[in-house]
Amino acid sequence: MLTVDQSTGTILIDQKPSSGLIGDSNDALGRMLAVLRFWFTKDLKYVKGKPCKPYNSALGEFFRCNWDVEDSSPPVLGDGPKVSATGEISTERRKVRVSYITEQTSHHPPVSAFWVDCPVKGISAYGFDQLSAKFTGTSVRVTPGAHNLGIFINLKHRDNEEYRLTHPVAQLAGMLRGSLSITVADTCYITCPKSRIKVILHYLEEGWLGKAQNRVHGVVFSYDPDNDNTTKIKDVPDKDVLARLEGCWQDKVHYTVKDTKDPQLLVDLNPLWPVPKIIPPENEQLTTESRRFWHDVTDAILNKQYGQATRLKQELEERQREKATARKDQDFEWQPRFFTQALMANGRPLLSEDGQTALKRLQEGNYHLEESAGMGT
Repeated sequence: MLTVDQSTGTILIDQKPSSGLIGDSNDALGRMLAVLRFWFTKDLKYVKGKPCKPYNSALGEFFRCNWDVEDSSPPVLGDGPKVSATGEISTERRKVRVSYITEQTSHHPPVSAFWVDCPVKGISAYGFDQLSAKFTGTSVRVTPGAHNLGIFINLKHRDNEEYRLTHPVAQLAGMLRGSLSITVADTCYITCPKSRIKVILHYLEEGWLGKAQNRVHGVVFSYDPDNDNTTKIKDVPDKDVLARLEGCWQDKVHYTVKDTKDPQLLVDLNPLWPVPKIIPPENEQLTTESRRFWHDVTDAILNKQYGQATRLKQELEERQREKATARKDQDFEWQPRFFTQALMANGRPLLSEDGQTALKRLQEGNYHLEESAGMGT
């Protein structure tokens, strides 16, 4: 959940999809292309920065923040007014607030639930974050865990269109030389049953020699949600194709609509930078809140007191083990605070009453929450 970049002192938070413009287009293909634009920008911190080793999140640890983003980009394709979900307020070139909350809902296996909300635009995104990593000798192979079924995006004002975005397998290289980099060579999918549109994205495998190209190509096509068995680009019938994609996922990606010849720019990552997070003041953060929970360890790392950081980290982890033992001895079943269940078979977490309250207050800029009485962190 929480990652520290030791070279810059930057504190990063995983899983931060900001999806404030996805639902603007009145055209179903335009909305899917907007989802793709989000897909290629959601990991911008890895394009602009470098991957870092995360802390081992504690059970019940959580993080919350806001992003205030300007609603200035036009729809990717088709027309669409810059208004709120109700159509009553113009959002043209105005700041739109996106709120985010995530909680470590399971320790064995390690899983976090997350929820992103932009009520003024009627957009939410949610899912479970779980990764499985395997060292292959020269790199680490990172795959989605069994409970990570992707990111789900809901467009409330588009008749509750839901998009499911699955994650590809990635390779974390440079372990031996101390310079980490990410490569992707896999296929992933985006589906929207209501609009009956699907995307297949194929990340091309890199060669052994030369600079990484980070190439990706894909196809957007009409599909039958009740008979969805097309998994490869070459198997998509030409009559079903709506658009094709080509580009570099760390640079520029273009799309070409069927029966046209000129590629159109979908996204250019070069001028983009992650939007700064707005987080609660330190005196309003709870003891289970990530930045406060790991504060002393982070300070020690940033001050290059690595021995001290290791000792503090081990003390925190030992306290978690002691609490886990106490829960077991007392036959206490721990429950998440901000989500209704630790895991959901369909990959879609549900907000608890506390979770709904926390997000509502975030939208208002109100960070007050009571400390949890549970036996978590």
